[in-house]
Amino acid sequence: MTERLVLALLLSLLGLGAQAQPPLAPAQASRAGAPSPALGGLSLKARQIDLSLSDAIYLGLRDNRAIRSAYLERIAQKFDLRVAEDRFTPKLVVRGNALSNHNQADRYRQGDIAPSTTLLTPYGTRVSLGWAYRHTDADLAGLTRNDGANLTLIQPLLRGAGRDVATAPVQLARLGEQVNRLALKDTVAQSITRIITAYRALLQSQEQLQIAGDALARARQLLEVNQAMIGAGRMAAFEIVQTEAEVATQELGHEEARNQLDAARLALLQLLALDLDTPLVASDAVQADALEVDAAQAMAQAETMQPNYLIQLIGNQQAAINLTVARNERLWDVSLVGGGGQVRDRNSHNGSSRSWENYVGVQVEIPIGDLSTRQAEVQARVGVENQQVRVQEARQQLQRDVTNAVRDIAVRWRQYQIALRAQTLSQRKLQIEREKLTVGRSSNFQVLSFENDLRSAQNARLNALISYLNAQAELDQTLGTTLQSWDIALND
Repeated sequence: MTERLVLALLLSLLGLGAQAQPPLAPAQASRAGAPSPALGGLSLKARQIDLSLSDAIYLGLRDNRAIRSAYLERIAQKFDLRVAEDRFTPKLVVRGNALSNHNQADRYRQGDIAPSTTLLTPYGTRVSLGWAYRHTDADLAGLTRNDGANLTLIQPLLRGAGRDVATAPVQLARLGEQVNRLALKDTVAQSITRIITAYRALLQSQEQLQIAGDALARARQLLEVNQAMIGAGRMAAFEIVQTEAEVATQELGHEEARNQLDAARLALLQLLALDLDTPLVASDAVQADALEVDAAQAMAQAETMQPNYLIQLIGNQQAAINLTVARNERLWDVSLVGGGGQVRDRNSHNGSSRSWENYVGVQVEIPIGDLSTRQAEVQARVGVENQQVRVQEARQQLQRDVTNAVRDIAVRWRQYQIALRAQTLSQRKLQIEREKLTVGRSSNFQVLSFENDLRSAQNARLNALISYLNAQAELDQTLGTTLQSWDIALND
């Protein structure tokens, strides 16, 4: 009769530990960071802040310092483009002065004003229009005023001529703006990937704490079973030492898991630029679905969306423009020039007079013995060839990265499936062994060994799942589809 009661007690104590451990549901995941009730710890539920992955990403877009810094840089970059595109608008300059002077002959006061405007056309034509006025009031010489206007036109025929050369600075600025936008996209995508990785590290730490708590609870239950068996005379008293050592080991593992959880929480809070004392809890479910990716389609998508690869393609265009400009700089400076002007003088003693002149002609400047222009062309030509090499290298690197990312997705999913099956078998194996222990057909050592196997299998399943989820984020970044996957538009 006594043995039946002891057996019933042992089975009731083992009931909880013998149950299978399915993946966490969303409600369970939100509590993964809380201490196990069996540990007597304080629950964070009353003051914790549940955060989903999408909420973490949108908080990061608002407050992440790397993203904010990138947007601040865009202010200066966009103004640089505005300055470059202002190249062909008229420029007005107004000069003036006022003097009061005297010499041995007289004392006078003089004022000058000379507004002028210049215009550069997309074909290299330079037009200048100016007007000057001078007012001189002398004690003896009297009042003198003169004013005049002049117009100058210069049309390059060789060096500096043509739309391709004249608009080269604007074209380079616009290409640079495309590079800056792609760099912003890459910065935002990298920040999002870091946030995703940090969030899942927090989620992983929460589950590891739960696994450690469950292992500690099972160890304590086994200790109670051992005490009951010793009390019934079914186990030698010294054999309980193994279980007590296991309890101490599990307590140590639980403390380490709690420490890792705090470190993961602080890392995520820093990325989100939030107060480090915020009691944040990752609330997403730890689960995943199979993702099928076609390598050829992935490569085609990466070639049209991957920022770093597109930047190299734009570099090809920039290098070609620089070579065009460098070759043009080696030409003679031959220009048509023309202009005219008139001047009117008025004097309080001598009356007024007017004069004018017009001119047209050709001006030529021939550099002789100047190797600097040849140097610039050689450097530009080498730059074009180097850029072609960089594009080839970038494409091969992109193909390698895409291939690795696609293969990694498939491998990580298979690893997760294997780890999930291993966990299920380990749970079943431990359940059978603990039932055998209650009828005296097993030993503490064997049960503790299977406990370690289960804990390792649970951690292997968790690590495989987190690695698979992170591989998805890495694939998005490799393809340049991170923003598209999260439906994010750059507010630029």
